[in-house]
Amino acid sequence: MDFDSSEISQSIALTIELASVTTVILLVIGVPLAWWLARSKTFLSEAVAALIALPLVLPPAALGFCVLVLLGPDGPGGVLASFWGERTLALTFVGIVVGSVLSALPLVVQPIRNAFLAVGDHPLEMTGRVSPLYGFVAIIAPLARLELVKAAVLGFSHTIGTFGVVMMIGGNIPGRTKVLSAYVVDYVQEPRWHEEVWLPLVR
Repeated sequence: MDFDSSEISQSIALTIELASVTTVILLVIGVPLAWWLARSKTFLSEAVAALIALPLVLPPAALGFCVLVLLGPDGPGGVLASFWGERTLALTFVGIVVGSVLSALPLVVQPIRNAFLAVGDHPLEMTGRVSPLYGFVAIIAPLARLELVKAAVLGFSHTIGTFGVVMMIGGNIPGRTKVLSAYVVDYVQEPRWHEEVWLPLVR
């Protein structure tokens, strides 16, 4: 194989790091969000659920472009980046993490929400007067643990395989934002078919 193995190694490490960080953030955000959506019966909760589901129907490039604008110098991302002397969160690892989280959020929130709906309120009612936090940690989460694991695996796998959102936000910078899926596209375009076949096996 005639490609740069060091660049591929960097890309593999970057992809795994991106997927790991994204999965942790997805669970930190997604679990309480899914719990609220499962228990709330208001119009607001359904509006939020519909908003979360948008990445499933938007083309990845369109989602990436919207996030790119938000992370750019004139968006909230530019304001945030100014605190440590930068102009933008685009073309950075932080930027592709944000894009990956938004892209995978519906895939994590929806199955967890369904699991909480399936568990229902009966287990909490059986325990009597316990704090909501204790009831969730000690009772609800163990009952839904299988779906929590499935959601984490789904979020991790989706992040490894995603391309459009990451490409729009992070560009294609080796060692900084070039994930493994970008190499597959590069080799198809050149074309370098024997390498394109090998890379998905690594992923």
